[in-house]
Amino acid sequence: MSDSIQTPVQTIRPRLVRRDPRTLTPLDMNARFMRKEEWDRLVANIAADGCLTSVPLIYGAGEYEEGRELILSGNHRTAAAVEVGLDEIDCMLIDDPQQKDELLARQLSHNSIAGQDDPATLKALYDQIEDVDWRAYSGLDDDALGLLAEVSPEGLSEANLDFATVSLIFLPNELEAAREAFTQARLGQNESWLAARADYDQTLDTLASTHAAHKVGNVATALHAILGIVEKHLTDLQAGYTSPQGEPLHTGLVGLETVLGARHLPAPAAVTINKAIAAAEGRGEIEQGQGWRLLERLAGEYLSGPNHVPSEAA
Repeated sequence: MSDSIQTPVQTIRPRLVRRDPRTLTPLDMNARFMRKEEWDRLVANIAADGCLTSVPLIYGAGEYEEGRELILSGNHRTAAAVEVGLDEIDCMLIDDPQQKDELLARQLSHNSIAGQDDPATLKALYDQIEDVDWRAYSGLDDDALGLLAEVSPEGLSEANLDFATVSLIFLPNELEAAREAFTQARLGQNESWLAARADYDQTLDTLASTHAAHKVGNVATALHAILGIVEKHLTDLQAGYTSPQGEPLHTGLVGLETVLGARHLPAPAAVTINKAIAAAEGRGEIEQGQGWRLLERLAGEYLSGPNHVPSEAA
């Protein structure tokens, strides 16, 4: 089998024409979509230029009247030209007869065959633009700029980067937790954490042990099993703030789940506790929003009677 690219049996001979964008025929099904902010930027750029700087590809060989040809590529640019109020736009017209498969293939190829930006080069080019308005014209949104801010000056092109694509798949009941985790990760993207190499090795060893014990090969599944074990031993985290003599090791805040050993409690118990806290707040015995003080007072009286001295506010 030859490795050479197979060319169409009949080549096409497109030509440049001018058309009223209002009369052209848009696609019934267009796989390419555009976010509102992208659409607004496209309209603003065309308004600033007063013309299209990249031409739509249209088709008509008898199936459509002249001036009402089908837009194969550039549907959004054509619609934006109408939005701006352009009377005419340049288009590349294919008027050689085409089969349905050829038209669909050309439509999809214009949407799917596109190169990838080298982030380092993209950042270097963007940094050369001094005018704020022209930076906005470039179309780089806040998400893209946030990523570019973290790009190393060293190029990340395929020529000098050995990379692999990793896909993470979550079950429906895990999806919301995963989204929250990624949100928290983005919020802390500028933070740096230092850990010993031994901790890294211990993590890998723990994953390997979990893989073997549960007979799973997926890292996410193994981590889920490890987190399940942690949930069952939340009270072990008390060692982080309680000395062997039973004294507090610091004055910071800790999770209530490390005290109770669970993140949830039965609804009737929650209702009873809420009523008690509301009553204590109403009598001025504790400050608003510090219901934990009532729990601490009750626990202290249980241990040492009414002479228990409450802790200072954190």
